[in-house]
Amino acid sequence: MTQVRKLRGTISWYFALMQCVRGVRQVVLALFCVATSASALELSEQEAVILPSGIEVYLQEMLWDRPAGGLAYRFRFVSPDFTEGKTELGSVQADLDYLCDSYALPRVAVVVGPKPSQIIVSLADQPSEFGVFDAEVVQVFEAYRIEGDACVWEAF
Repeated sequence: MTQVRKLRGTISWYFALMQCVRGVRQVVLALFCVATSASALELSEQEAVILPSGIEVYLQEMLWDRPAGGLAYRFRFVSPDFTEGKTELGSVQADLDYLCDSYALPRVAVVVGPKPSQIIVSLADQPSEFGVFDAEVVQVFEAYRIEGDACVWEAF
């Protein structure tokens, strides 16, 4: 009976510790999000990223969630220069690949805590609320998995 009580005490301690670790992870992720999110700044005040196509983009926000496939980080970019019909599909794909490899991946690499199984990069012609359809917004997005120090495109 004493061994059962010790085991229960150990299990309770373990679960309490895991809750604490989860809390620390959430705080670290929140701090990362605050540090990388640019949604509070006007586009003109943010640091521009120049894409291979020549388009200048700005980070609207960085989000994370846990879809069925595991932890995912979403990097949402905006550019008034990104308009339907003006950009070729091949250059859009190259731009999204560039944003994942050159912008998102280096920032994910310095995160303390769980690493995402997926990075999702989106590009829109104007800011929009995540998850809300807006017929006025032109937007594209791609998903990538991380392999070593590279983003690998994943077909949806």
